[in-house]
Amino acid sequence: MNRETKVCQKCKKDFWIEPEDFKFYQKISVPPPTWCPECRMVRRMNFRNERALYRNKCVLCSKDTLSAYPEKSDFVIYCHNCWWSDKWSTLDYGIEYNFSKSFFEQFKDLMKKVPRPALSYTNAVASEYINYGVNMKNTYLTFGSHDLENVSYAKTSAHSKDSIDITTTLWSEFCYETVDCSKCFKVFFSRYVEDSQEDQFLFACRNCSDCLGCANLRSKSHCIFNQQYLKDEYDKKIKEFDLGSYKNFIEFREKFKEHVLKYPHRFAMIRNSINVIGDDIRNSKNCYWCFFVTRDAENCRYSANISDATKDSMDLTGAGLDSELLYEEVSGIGRRSYFGVKIWYSYDIILSEDCHNSSNLFACIGLHSKSYCILNRQYTKEEYEALVPKIIEHMNTMPYIDKKGRVYKYGEFFPPELSPFSYNETIAQEYFPLTREEAIEQGYSWKDPEPRNYQITLKTEDIPDHIKDVPDSILNEIIQCAHHQLGGETSNCNEQCTEAFRIIPQELDFLRKMNLPLPRLCPNCRHYQRIKQRNPLKLWHRKCMCGTKTTYTNTIKHDHEGQCPIEFETTYAPERPEIVYCEKCYLKEVV
Repeated sequence: MNRETKVCQKCKKDFWIEPEDFKFYQKISVPPPTWCPECRMVRRMNFRNERALYRNKCVLCSKDTLSAYPEKSDFVIYCHNCWWSDKWSTLDYGIEYNFSKSFFEQFKDLMKKVPRPALSYTNAVASEYINYGVNMKNTYLTFGSHDLENVSYAKTSAHSKDSIDITTTLWSEFCYETVDCSKCFKVFFSRYVEDSQEDQFLFACRNCSDCLGCANLRSKSHCIFNQQYLKDEYDKKIKEFDLGSYKNFIEFREKFKEHVLKYPHRFAMIRNSINVIGDDIRNSKNCYWCFFVTRDAENCRYSANISDATKDSMDLTGAGLDSELLYEEVSGIGRRSYFGVKIWYSYDIILSEDCHNSSNLFACIGLHSKSYCILNRQYTKEEYEALVPKIIEHMNTMPYIDKKGRVYKYGEFFPPELSPFSYNETIAQEYFPLTREEAIEQGYSWKDPEPRNYQITLKTEDIPDHIKDVPDSILNEIIQCAHHQLGGETSNCNEQCTEAFRIIPQELDFLRKMNLPLPRLCPNCRHYQRIKQRNPLKLWHRKCMCGTKTTYTNTIKHDHEGQCPIEFETTYAPERPEIVYCEKCYLKEVV
């Protein structure tokens, strides 16, 4: 089929369905979407709450548990151990399909009946305070990650050890405040750094060691602000900067931000990939409108945070890991799974949630090791295959209509109003932030902060400036987050601020060993500061700025006269201050 223009049901803007899209929809027998790619992505993100956590009580064992659902939730919450136990059966909550009600009305009823896990993780050792994690050991307040050990406060990171406050950091050790880094050792306050060690404040550097405050370096050592030093000179300057002082750290961070803007930025961080459009993509091919691809994705489209070896899939959010033929999935691992939330190690699953090691399910919640079920009711293979087409036909003849008048037939992900979470509890707020008024206007729910009533024992302003002056007693303090206003005033922070925080023993030990200052923000606010370093999940069509009037002067003659004619899709908006180069011009300057 040819390219076709449609009007998005949600934002009312035009969007295009490409010939490759139609081929995929035909392959999995679903109609084309009625929402544009961005609105579909936000809709999926609204179903994933990673870090808005609450104290709750398990309904089955009555023990206190940390939960993604508040105590006064509409849902039945089981602790992790009880939810995975054989003390109960999800089939006990099954209902017969009712052809006099819309599909999503019935699914909503089932959502409120079936017990839900307080948190979502598997194969975790000494790692109770995690969510959306796989293969974790000794990890703490870590989210959307896998294969980590001795790591605290991480997000979408993997194959790493002994690190704190990291975001999308892979195959690394002893890292701190890193974003989009891989194969690093003792790298701090850096972004887009690979194969490097003993560095601080780097941007887009590779194979570097003992460097500070640099951008676009390759295979360098003992550099400060891109200036080469002898080892003795470098060591002396490092002592003079004394970044164990918070005051010195803040001053240096601002200088570093200014320094980075002086250098060309690659239009997209795409590594060892063929025929891809998006950003932060590794070792992949034939991917379009994709972001944060760990490695080895193939034939994927309209997706973000794709895990290893995902193929022939579209519209994924935090999904993948040796998967194929996934569509409209949030945290999905498996094959032939469509319109799902937390469908792990399963295949042939449609419109389901929190199902594991299962196959041939339609509209089910919380099943594991089951097959041929509809609305948590068991059927024979023959009954299942006869009933599913009738339900799909019914979804089209009696569609669900949400409170904004949007129509949901078969082929749509769950309506936003079915999300068990409020918009500002989910990762949608991280990547597409809204105000309370904006969220409600768009049909999302909003959760006002609950009173925490922490008895703060240490104000931000009273934290010792230098890490060497921090006493062991800091571990007993309840510290004010710098974003939280004391004295009853309302904070403007919209970053899931916890208002106060503690320093944990392994964190204090790490900061002392590395001579790094204590943080002034709570873990959630620190996380949001790292997210702000990343470009948005949007693309703009632009032209290479090489050869235009900028503050940067090329160090070598390029193959073009005047402005470079190459155009591209980039996550750098035209109004931003960065100097954006195409791949060819960028490599001329850094290699």
